[in-house]
Amino acid sequence: MPALVKTEHTGRVTWLGRVPHRDASEIVGEHVQSMTLGFAGMSGEFHAGLTRPSCSRVTTQHPKGTEIRNVRQLSIVSAAELAIIAKKLELDVIDPAWLGASIVIDGIDDFTHVPPSARLQGPDGVTLTVDMLNQPCHLVSKTIEASRPGHGKAFKAAANGLRGVTAWVERPGTLTIGDTLVLHVPNQRAWRG
Repeated sequence: MPALVKTEHTGRVTWLGRVPHRDASEIVGEHVQSMTLGFAGMSGEFHAGLTRPSCSRVTTQHPKGTEIRNVRQLSIVSAAELAIIAKKLELDVIDPAWLGASIVIDGIDDFTHVPPSARLQGPDGVTLTVDMLNQPCHLVSKTIEASRPGHGKAFKAAANGLRGVTAWVERPGTLTIGDTLVLHVPNQRAWRG
């Protein structure tokens, strides 16, 4: 029996981007037309690498700065959820570059809450493994505030539960705007903890 089940849920890639570097005061992302992904992510991207220093998201497990496996190579967000955040912030749109997003997809409902270990598989076999829900970041608030004064401070509250997921490359390949990603989910019941 397969450990992952292919679903009927698909998302169309509507935007691709990268963060070439990170400024201490804000995120500076940029749009790209296609994305070649290796096992370490996208070459030249701030979040690329097989390992990374631990950050505030995992300090319960590892002191800040400890070298750990990089399961945060990519940030994937939903176009529909970005629209909800924009409405809450009283903006027409949210530029995915403000979030340091890697991929924006459209078509998978409640995307931020797809289960950890789910896979998104592209046309050439490129496969992205969902690590977990991505928490709203204070740097995004600063970036939005710099671009749209008066709107950034509310980002963390507005984006709670809508920030997308972090992911890592399970199988290398290339993504292009317009590609379809098929969702595969773990074949198990929900944890009852």
